[in-house]
Amino acid sequence: MFPSISSKKQSKKITTIAFYNVENLFDTIDDPKTLDDDYALGGKYKWNNKRYRIKIKKLGSVISQLGMNRSKNPPAIVGLVEVENAKVVEDLVNSSNLKKHPYGFVHHDSPDERGIDVALLYDKHAFELLGSKTFVLEIENEPGVRDYTRDVLKVTGNLHGELVHILVNHWPSRRDGSETTEPKRIKAAELNRTIISEITAQSFDAKIIIMGDFNDDPTSVSLQTLASDDFINPMEKLLNKEKHGTTTYNKKWNLFDQILFSKNFLEKTENKLYFKHAEVFNKKWLKVFKGKLKGSPFRTYIGPWYQGGFSDHFPVYAFLKKEN
Repeated sequence: MFPSISSKKQSKKITTIAFYNVENLFDTIDDPKTLDDDYALGGKYKWNNKRYRIKIKKLGSVISQLGMNRSKNPPAIVGLVEVENAKVVEDLVNSSNLKKHPYGFVHHDSPDERGIDVALLYDKHAFELLGSKTFVLEIENEPGVRDYTRDVLKVTGNLHGELVHILVNHWPSRRDGSETTEPKRIKAAELNRTIISEITAQSFDAKIIIMGDFNDDPTSVSLQTLASDDFINPMEKLLNKEKHGTTTYNKKWNLFDQILFSKNFLEKTENKLYFKHAEVFNKKWLKVFKGKLKGSPFRTYIGPWYQGGFSDHFPVYAFLKKEN
């Protein structure tokens, strides 16, 4: 059942789809199987239970506000990246700002060397979970040397009674240079296209949502490969490298965080969800308020120095409507 919004808006129901890179949401426990030592108790970043609780509370506050200006409800779907394990996602769901909402979550461990994964939160009143599956991205740092990175998460379910497939991504970073690492992200785009082909082979008119931190802008070759002719990327018009994006590097904005929709989300059919609008959630209180980083996302750490902020990325969200 679709949650009530208001008596005046019963004929135009709105729901929010969101995505958030939560920047190294690690617990304080050392996992001997991953390179998480910097965030273990006594590690390089002096991460501790107090700092962890503060971050969980802040992230929950942000998520609870995404799309509230129009939908009057927290997001029905939230893709997450840079979560260490199921426990941190569970703690987020149970945080003070989210525990009053009926959120469930999907999480699978990935082979990423640092132990960071992707996940999906969903409002149980809005989304009926039918299944989930992960797809391994097989790439190499050099011939014969595998780069262990995040899987692509596919989640299938009924969103307000309508079957949708959601792909959550966290593509390889640009740490070794954008041009050097570009082939890895193109490979990730190709993996998504393979998953899409599998979905549409079962149902040619399947509704598909792709979200993630792509570590590339909407205009990059990888995203153009992903969007192709059958998807729309509403984030493309939001990018302005001088003034606007979701994350910064050397004082330039990038819009790495994006949500794409299969083109059938443009069809305004009665009792069917359709795409309406997309935004970056970049409220003033999410930004650094002074200094050389003024205006950029207020992050948890700058290098090894604790800042106590939210994330080095702004979240993004989109509105879907259903006409009765």
